[in-house]
Order: sequence, then structure tokens, then C-alpha cells
Amino acid sequence: MEGRDTPSRGLDTTAKFLAMNLSHWGFKPAGDDGSYFQKIALSRDLIDKAETHAQLNNQPLVLGDDYIPSVRPADVAAAQMVFAGNGWFVKAKNIDAYKGIDAKGKIAVIFGPPNGLPSGIRNSDLAGKRGEDWMNVGEYAQKQGVAGIVIVPDFQYLANWDRNRTRMTERGITKVDKFQSPAGTQIPQIVISPRVANVLFQGEKQNAPSIFETVYAGQPLEPFALNPDKKLSLAVKVKSDPATTQNVVAVFEGSDPLLKNEYVALGAHYDHVGIGIPVNGDAIYNGADDDGSGTTALLAIAEALAKASTRPKRSVLFVWHAGEEKGLWGSRYFTDYPTIPLDKIVTQINIDMIGRSKKAGDTNPRNRELSGPNEIYVIGSKMMSTELGELTESVNKQYLNVTYDYRYDDPGDPNRFFFRSDHFNYARKGIPIVFFFDGEHEDYHRPGDSVDKIDFQKMEKIARTIYMTLWEVASRPTRPVVDKQLPAQLSGR
Repeated sequence: MEGRDTPSRGLDTTAKFLAMNLSHWGFKPAGDDGSYFQKIALSRDLIDKAETHAQLNNQPLVLGDDYIPSVRPADVAAAQMVFAGNGWFVKAKNIDAYKGIDAKGKIAVIFGPPNGLPSGIRNSDLAGKRGEDWMNVGEYAQKQGVAGIVIVPDFQYLANWDRNRTRMTERGITKVDKFQSPAGTQIPQIVISPRVANVLFQGEKQNAPSIFETVYAGQPLEPFALNPDKKLSLAVKVKSDPATTQNVVAVFEGSDPLLKNEYVALGAHYDHVGIGIPVNGDAIYNGADDDGSGTTALLAIAEALAKASTRPKRSVLFVWHAGEEKGLWGSRYFTDYPTIPLDKIVTQINIDMIGRSKKAGDTNPRNRELSGPNEIYVIGSKMMSTELGELTESVNKQYLNVTYDYRYDDPGDPNRFFFRSDHFNYARKGIPIVFFFDGEHEDYHRPGDSVDKIDFQKMEKIARTIYMTLWEVASRPTRPVVDKQLPAQLSGR
């Protein structure tokens, strides 16, 4: 399905395939207007390349080679520049990117990753109140009255320059309309190449390579104003087109007259990352494990329920989420605009990657953390509900006795897996969750995540175990008790 990007015809075709089966098995539509689809309105913003220009000291820069603009409008004429470290303000680390300089109306040149935390800052450092105790690049620049941001990127961004150029200048940025803040316009931003960075800092008190090494080593550098004769002009024009995508939502009604008004929710994301930079001539990023494995396991569970001789007491809510790869769009949309009452969901079970296993003798370091044929990582089952954690373990031990590995069931997990799949948005609404995950591997977000590498025996064992777990939750007289607050590290992203 061409990698099932959000949005794409491959994703839409997959949604229709899911709905066709759900209809055939007699599931109740739980989307919009009596359908299986919860529609999500999007906007796709594209850079108008013919109307986008940048000049440094009246010398034109080449779009895509010298600079990559963020997809946001810009009109900055001949502005002076300041060097502003990594661009952040973090009181706990004594980091103040604009200390002692006047940046109002000027362009701030910063060294750091275009997204994410810079060197020397961890999530645990972001303590206190946002906007007072810490601010990210955009927030702090806004407060300083900065006219534009120029980013000298990290090695990872530079290594993927071609991919980033395609993403920004060809594919554009797609946004969920209802997620957009009505707040003021964002500050214009471009990422520059090493060549332009060298020109920019030529003749300054520090050159670009020395600043790069210092900042990316996490060492502080005093901000300073660049030569006032140096000027940067920037014009970016953006075109916007409407688009849509959808969650696929269905209900299998329970048998108990009262308990059928409560739901055990099952979820998987049916999107992946689409078509990208070719690897060995293959540009389709299949996503067989991520998350074709969860998508089809959910479908198998739905079919098994439909053909079972009895019904569970509680109803079962199935949601195939779109846009997980874009930042958990589908689950955020469903939990912000639910089609059934969220307070009636007693548990959410998320299936994201259950189809790969580490083979004996595999020495590939990228498969180091991949789970084995009879094991799976379980995340979150014990974080909110002691009862739910005990229930998932007891069902497994009484049934197929898969090895449950809890190494990532940890608020301090540096991989932050708890935040990276759709269960997170249910947990933030107070719904206890269980997340099943096989671990990252050599084909994660690459074209090689193909169906021939799926361990179907493992996938079957995990899907059957989840099926039995949902029956247990659905049959208990009372819902799992939430007896724990989410740890502070997990209560926000």
C-alpha cells in the first residue's frame, strides 16, 4: 500500500479494506455519520519555490543546497544577526542563549538539532514552569522579539540532508486542522549548510567549526552580535491545500445489559512513513512490522470475536489509528474528540510491532534489543493500575506463558517508548493501558521492514494472548482500579 503515509491513497485503501471486513463480520460502525471512519481534516502546506528566496550580503543562496526553510511564511529584509548558542533558556542548567545581547528585530543564529533537545540538556532538566523556568528555541526567540532563526544543524541532520530537503521543499508539511493554535505566527526559520555557516562566521570572534565543536559538546558559549554589516534577507511563500485522513473505529457489543456500556479498547496504527529515499533501489517503506503486525493482529482478533460462540460481557472498541508516525495524530484526535464516552473505556491495549524476533546467532548491533521468538516487551501495564498489571501476567501464565520483558516499563527509559505510541494519549486521559512491543530492529523505518521477515508464530502467540487478556478484562464484574498516578515524567510529553 505504498508505505501507507498519512494522508495517502494507500492508507485510504487500507481503511476501506478494514471497514469491509468489519462490516462483513457484523461490527457496529463507531465513526462519523454511521460509518467506520472518523474523519480528520488536514492542511498540506507546500513551499512555493518560485517565490522563495534568501540572500546573504546581497548574494543569493540556493534553495535546497545552501538552505532548507521551514514551511512557514517569511518576509525578513536585510536583518542583522546575533549568535545565540543553542537557542534555549534553561534556568536549572544556567543556560541563557540571549544573555547580554539585544536580539530584537534581528536574526538569531543557533547551533542545534532543528527538532529535539540540544547537547547537554535532558528532559529531566526541564523542571518548573514552561515559559518561566525553561523555554525552547522558538519560545525564547519569540520572547526576545527575534525576526528569524538560522540553524546550523547537527551531524544527523547533515547526514540526512537530501531526505530533509525532499521533506521540506517537495513533500511539505501536513497538519491536523483542529490541533493548530490560534496563537500568533511562528518565527521564520531556515537550516543552513556548512558552506553558508563558514561564510556567516568568517571574520567573527569565533569561526563556525570551533563553535560547532563547542556547542555540540554541550559546552557553553557567550552569545555575541555578528558584524553589523552582515545582513540576511529571507522570503518564503507557502501554499496550503486541504486534505483528509481517518481513524477506523468499530464496536463489538457486549452481552451484559449493563456492562456492555463499558468498553475494552484495542488499538493499532495502520499508517507508516510512505515512500522515501531509496535504499538499494527500493523507496517503499513497507512497515510490515511497524505496524502491519498490529493492524492485522487487531483484524484477526476482530474476526475471532465475531465467530466466537459467546460474547464478552463488556463491549470491545477497535480503533485503527492514522498518523501515529506523524506524532500520534489519530489517538490524540480520538481521545480529544471521542465517538464514544472516554470515561466508559476501562482499559486500552495497544499493539505496535509484534511481528519480529531475534534469531539465534544474530550479531547485528541494530538487533541487539529485539525480543526473541517467545518474548515481548510489555510497557505501562503496572504504571496506573496494580490490578491490570497482575491481570495481564496471570492470563499469560495460565495460557501460552510468553516471556514478558518489562525493561522499558520505566519512567526513566531513555528511549521514551511510553511516549512514542498511541496508548500514551489514552493514558493521559486517565485510562489504564498495556502496550505490546517487540523492540527496535535493523529495518525500523526502512524499506526492509517487509512481510517476509515476519515471525508469524510469534505474532500468533502474542495476538492470542492479547485476545485472552481482553476477554478477562471484559468479563470481570468491575473495571481495573486506577490506583497510581502516572509518574511525573510521563504526565506530559
